[in-house]
Amino acid sequence: MNDIDEPLAPDELGERITEVFDLIGPLYRRAFRKVEQGEQIEGASVGVRSVLDLLRRYEPMTVPQMGRIMALSRQFVQRMVNDAVARGWAEVIPNPAHQRSSLIRLTDEGRATITAVLAREHALNRQVGGDLTDAELTACVRVLKQLLVTFDHVDVE
Repeated sequence: MNDIDEPLAPDELGERITEVFDLIGPLYRRAFRKVEQGEQIEGASVGVRSVLDLLRRYEPMTVPQMGRIMALSRQFVQRMVNDAVARGWAEVIPNPAHQRSSLIRLTDEGRATITAVLAREHALNRQVGGDLTDAELTACVRVLKQLLVTFDHVDVE
């Protein structure tokens, strides 16, 4: 058995990473369902919610840029963008750098919608127990980012 502060041997690392993935799947599906329940409140599906939040953080963006960040197909992201635009939450603007790939940005209504969605989600997240520390969450984020890097080569198209 390794010391708690020493890197794990590859075989042990593989087993422990499997434990992480075994938890991520159910966690993701349950969180997804909880966000879907909020659709009745704000009207934003999980996919549109993801697009709105991405635009809130990085706007303006192209659909291909969003697809790469979210590891989703361009076609799926385009459908979510189309839905957001149809609801008046986002708008398409010219892209001076690329005529064939327009930029997408939030409207004021879109910003208000994603702000309401995030406020509801944050209220739920504040209920997480376990006396988690900043160091534990920092370590969790570090591990998840490393796992994401491991699968960067996977094509989502």
